[in-house]
Amino acid sequence: LAPWVPVVGLEIHAQISSNSKLFSGSQVQFAAPPNSLVSFFDASLPGTLPVLNRRCVEAAVMTGLALNCSINKKSLFDRKHYFYADLPAGYQITQQRVPIAVNGSLSYSLCIDNKMSQMVTKTVRIKQIQLEQDSGKSLHDDTRSQTLVDLNRAGVGLMEVVMEPDMCCGEEAAAAVRELQLILQTLGSSQAVMAEGQLRVDANVSVHHPGEPYGVRTEVKNINSIRFLAKAVDYEIQRQIEELESGGTILNETRAFDSKLGCTVPMRDKEGKQDYRFMPEPNLPPLILYDAKSLPANMNHQQVVNIDWIHERLPDLPSVKRAKLVEQYGILPEHSFTLLNEDGLAEFFENVVKQTQMKPKKVIGWILKDLLSYLKQRSLTVKESPVSSLLLADLLNLLEKKEISSTAAKQVLAELWKGEGKTPLGIVKEKKLELMQDQKELEEICQAVIDSQENEVIMMVLG
Repeated sequence: LAPWVPVVGLEIHAQISSNSKLFSGSQVQFAAPPNSLVSFFDASLPGTLPVLNRRCVEAAVMTGLALNCSINKKSLFDRKHYFYADLPAGYQITQQRVPIAVNGSLSYSLCIDNKMSQMVTKTVRIKQIQLEQDSGKSLHDDTRSQTLVDLNRAGVGLMEVVMEPDMCCGEEAAAAVRELQLILQTLGSSQAVMAEGQLRVDANVSVHHPGEPYGVRTEVKNINSIRFLAKAVDYEIQRQIEELESGGTILNETRAFDSKLGCTVPMRDKEGKQDYRFMPEPNLPPLILYDAKSLPANMNHQQVVNIDWIHERLPDLPSVKRAKLVEQYGILPEHSFTLLNEDGLAEFFENVVKQTQMKPKKVIGWILKDLLSYLKQRSLTVKESPVSSLLLADLLNLLEKKEISSTAAKQVLAELWKGEGKTPLGIVKEKKLELMQDQKELEEICQAVIDSQENEVIMMVLG
C-alpha cells in the first residue's frame, strides 16, 4: 500500500503590540486585575461604536509587507456571529471577505536528521492576514461550579495569519511558526510571547494516499508553545493513520492538545458546520490605505496609512540578519540561526567581537558552547547573564595574548558565573593562573624541582 501523505496548514493569531485595543481606547496589559481594562464598547453597551486604532492597521501592513503579501488598498470589516459568555456583543469584528493582506510567503529553515550542519530551506504560502478583535477570557471555577468572565482581553487587536496547507510534519510547522515569531518580534508588530497568549496556533491536519484527494481534516486549537505544536501535529498525523488503517473514519472535529498526556483530545465536532452568519460591519466604513502615488496632496498625514512609507522603514528581517552575520564574521550558517533564535544573543556576540582581538570564529565557540549551555542549565535569558559581553571579552583577550591557558580560561569563566563582581584579571591573579612568559624564571623553577628530587632524577637517568 502506498504511504500516507500528511498535510498541515496553520492559522496563527498574533496579538498586535499596541497600547490600546483595536476599536476602543482601553489599555492593553497582561495580567491586569480582572475587568479593570474594559471600555463601554468592550462590554458592548448599547449605542457604543467602534473607532479603528491606526497603530494596529500599520502593524498589520508592516507584517504583510515582511511576509511578501499584496496589501489591499481597500479592505472590509465583517461581523462573525457566535454566542459565548466572553463575547458580550454576540459577534466578533473580523475581516472575512476582503482582508488587509493576501498572497504572501514565508521561508523557513530546518535541519535534516537533527544535524545543524544540514539545513534545508522551505517556503509556506500565506493565504491572508486579517485584522480582528480578541474575545474575553472565561475562567472555570470547578469548586463552585461556575464560570467567571474577564473582559480585559475583549477587543484586543489580533492579526490572524492564515498559512496554506504546505507543511507535512510537526517539525516543519514548528520551524515556520518560530520564523514568523522572530519576524513579528523584529518588526515590533507583536511581542509574540506564547506564554502570555500573544501567539496562539490552530493546526489543521489531514492524511491521504498520493494521487488521492485530501483526507478529512481535524483542527487542533489554541496551541501555546512551539514545542507542543510539533508534538500535537505529529501525534495527530499518527492517530489519523492508525485510525484509517484499522478501518475507522476521521471526523471533521475540533481537538485540543493535552500537553501532560502528550495527545490530542476531542473538543467538539463540526458536523453541520457552524454558520457564523457573516455580514458587513455596519459601523465601520471600508479601510482605505494609500501609497506614494495615490496619496491626495491635501491629505493630513496623521489621518492616513501610507504603505510606501511603512515599506521604507522595514527593519532587516531575520534572514537578512543571518546572511550578514555569516558574511561579516565568517561564521557557519547554522551558528547564525542559533545566534538569532536566542533573544539578545546576536548583539552579545557582536559586542564581544568588538571588544576582543580574538577571531569571530573562535569567539562563537565560547558563546555557543560555554555561555549558552550555562544559561540553559540555569534557565536564564541572555539579558540575565551574570557574565557581560565586556567581561567575556576581557577573558578572551587574556587567552588571546597567551597570558592564560584555555583550561585556566574555563576556570576563570566558572568563577565569573558566580556574579561576585570580580574581573577576569583579578581572578587570574587571585588563583595564580597566569602562564609564565619569562624563560629565565621557568628555568629556575625547573632547576629547583630537579634539585629537590635528586634521587628520582638519578634513577631516571640510569633507567
